[in-house]
Amino acid sequence: MAITLVNPDGLPKPEVYRQLSIATGTKLVFLAGQVARDADGGRVGEGDLAAQVEQCYLNIGTALAAIGGSFDDVAKLTVYVVDWTPDKMPLLGEGVARAAEKLGVDPVKPITLLGVAALGEPDLLVEIEATAVLG
Repeated sequence: MAITLVNPDGLPKPEVYRQLSIATGTKLVFLAGQVARDADGGRVGEGDLAAQVEQCYLNIGTALAAIGGSFDDVAKLTVYVVDWTPDKMPLLGEGVARAAEKLGVDPVKPITLLGVAALGEPDLLVEIEATAVLG
């Protein structure tokens, strides 16, 4: 199994994500949106966007490890941020960087970032969905 990340000619070449991924494998995994909750359901990073992003990424890694995969198998992420404004980008990046260091992975993936009015619980600032391909 392999995920090849590409920024094709004719499209912008962002540093923080890739325009597409080419996935080869036999198992397509759709992971429910992950939020800032630990294994016991306890709140993580209340009021702290970077901490919540970090926990979401760690939860994605944990879920994929449970089925024999890893964050490296992620083909696409969708990130939902409450009351998104561009000034929140450094906090988003900080959370991603901390999680990537803990997971030992390159976090650069195709990503869709959406601002939303609210999530399922009032203390949540971010929710992240992942699609992965396992060999």
